Amino acid sequence: MTMPDKRNPLFFIANETAMHAFAARIADACADGVGAVIFLQGELGAGKTTFVRGFLQALGYRGHVKSPTYTLLEPYEIEIGAVYHFDLYRIADPAELEYMGLRDYFAPGNIILLEWPSCGAGMLPTADITVQIDFTDSGRLVAVSAQTVRGEDMLQKM
Repeated sequence: MTMPDKRNPLFFIANETAMHAFAARIADACADGVGAVIFLQGELGAGKTTFVRGFLQALGYRGHVKSPTYTLLEPYEIEIGAVYHFDLYRIADPAELEYMGLRDYFAPGNIILLEWPSCGAGMLPTADITVQIDFTDSGRLVAVSAQTVRGEDMLQKM
């Protein structure tokens, strides 16, 4: 895993182990109990759920981590609080999220890991950070951007 420029957080991720290590860095940056909203973007199979698995393991979760593609949500209770993993890929209309009670999950102290945020446009709060995962010939290229002061703080901690 390399980071070419601290002002431009772009990372090359060679394999699943490297993705877990990268996710652990972000998990460590938000392990202070304050909570965070993290949007995960990328094509199908890019590594979003692999990122979530590494993130949760870094925070001490030892159970199975699966994609919530069909369930839309997988909740996890860890020592520092609740982590909610959303996958909005199958949402046809962002208004559907209101029926799920989505807003209730965005409580202070909760960590939200949200795949396919574009499917919830207009119904989601601003992400603290966005993680964009793209395919390359030999791995993944990951761009991280902060949208809030909290996100900037997280990137500083990385």
